[in-house]
Amino acid sequence: MGFILNPLYNLVSGIIVLFHNLLSPLFGEDSGVTWSLSIMGLVVVIRIVLIPLFVKQIKSQRALTALQPHMKEIQKKYKDDRQKQSEEMMKLYKEHKTNPLASCFPILAQAPIFFALFTVLNGIAAKTDAGVPAPIARGFLKGDYLESAAQAKFFGAKISETFLGSDDIKVKLVTVLLIFVMSATTFTTQRQLMTKGMPKMDASNNMMLQQQKIMLYLFPLIFAISGVNFPVGVLIYWSTTNFWTWGQQYYVIKRNPTPGSPAFEELERKKAKKSGVVEPDQNDPSHPSTPAVEEVKGQREQPKKKKKKKK
Repeated sequence: MGFILNPLYNLVSGIIVLFHNLLSPLFGEDSGVTWSLSIMGLVVVIRIVLIPLFVKQIKSQRALTALQPHMKEIQKKYKDDRQKQSEEMMKLYKEHKTNPLASCFPILAQAPIFFALFTVLNGIAAKTDAGVPAPIARGFLKGDYLESAAQAKFFGAKISETFLGSDDIKVKLVTVLLIFVMSATTFTTQRQLMTKGMPKMDASNNMMLQQQKIMLYLFPLIFAISGVNFPVGVLIYWSTTNFWTWGQQYYVIKRNPTPGSPAFEELERKKAKKSGVVEPDQNDPSHPSTPAVEEVKGQREQPKKKKKKKK
């Protein structure tokens, strides 16, 4: 793994140092603002690089969503034969050239980058070269940079300190606030996907919907529990990347929503209004549609013309 992670350590630490050098003339070399913005800058660079993987992930998720009705039919048809059900599922995936694990590949591809990022930020918490992993000590973030980053503060809390590792009340308050922001943004991002970005599905026997619900509550809980062990710098990273994820997802849902989703229906209504086509609400008695009125009038006029009485 060293031949993969070592270049990533250098890349991540190099980007942080680059942003630090760019921002130092504005805020100072040892300023907490400089180091905090450097970490945020690192997040932005990484997420921009990973946009193609995000696009692939969206396409994979939509392909699986489109196959949900067919998958449900197979489950009903072969509910007593698990082996046959699995075979038919594999045929369905092969026919449509998709894979149920395809949406996970981008996440797995990001894992080494995120691991390198955590290692670098934890290296800042180590304060000295002796406590930093060898790849980082040989990289860009060492010596004066490490000491400066370790002493830098974010709203009065050192970015190298953790909730459990400090008795400073400022550190406690800042970490609790960042943990809350990190968990809340994780929850709202997942909820946004479920309420606006996914097609309406039958909740019964729907594995995808059940998995989404588990993620909705499980991930924020995991972040809340594990966050007490994260340095302030790591919490800044997670909060920033969560805001980026929320914004990126909001843009995709609004501009290019999944067919059948509430966001897609809303977009279609907006397009109809812009083009001057207003769809009448059949369920609203105060706004009857014109064709319905004409049909009723036609039906009432027919009995009035009675040819039998004229004879």
